[in-house]
Amino acid sequence: MLTAGDVISYLDMCKQEGVSLQRGMNFGLHGGQSVVLMSRRRGAPYEDRLEEDGRVLIYEGHDATRSGTTGDPKAVDQPHLTPSGRATQNALFYEAAGRYKRHEQAAEKVRVYEKIKQGIWVYNGTFLLTDAWNETSSGRRVFRFRLELGEDSEGTTDQSLLKTVHQRMIPTFVKLEVWKRDRGCCVLCGSAENLHFDHDIPFSKGGSSITPKNIRLLCAKHNLAKHDHIE
Repeated sequence: MLTAGDVISYLDMCKQEGVSLQRGMNFGLHGGQSVVLMSRRRGAPYEDRLEEDGRVLIYEGHDATRSGTTGDPKAVDQPHLTPSGRATQNALFYEAAGRYKRHEQAAEKVRVYEKIKQGIWVYNGTFLLTDAWNETSSGRRVFRFRLELGEDSEGTTDQSLLKTVHQRMIPTFVKLEVWKRDRGCCVLCGSAENLHFDHDIPFSKGGSSITPKNIRLLCAKHNLAKHDHIE
């Protein structure tokens, strides 16, 4: 089972979700589990951003496909419907957020993966879809979705605990710098398999998530061994 911070290849990510992930937004896979793919690398196609110490992801909706428009997809409004009249992924997520806001259903759970380099992804955890809206950006209408990190404290109602747990999320720039510094391998044994972004000084003991100095890559074996010795 994945935990936030686990590094995963594209093929293993598809295997984990039981589907070939050919698009960034995937609503209601396998009986209700939704998945989005994000990137905050330079040149990323969409403007995803993190807020509130990484507890909130503002995710941009997706453009029309090139086959679905006669012009540049970046020059036209992001679509609510396909040319055949079916709801797009934008619409499905937007309508789910609306049902939550109208108290008609619980917030949609969305598993979030972040691309850090070609073929390499990080599992960021399960977020809750709590809002959606349209806004004008660069002269066109785009969708925005508010996703609030929720997996690590599912069932918890203590707001101070929720905030503490959520602040563990490691910013993108830190992940990229650590990956480059550690050369994509466990710093203890050199393994490139089953990697995890680990806090050198545990977050619970005051370790920071926002500096590369306190983050390192560990394989699953050494990550588990470390936790066995934390008192």
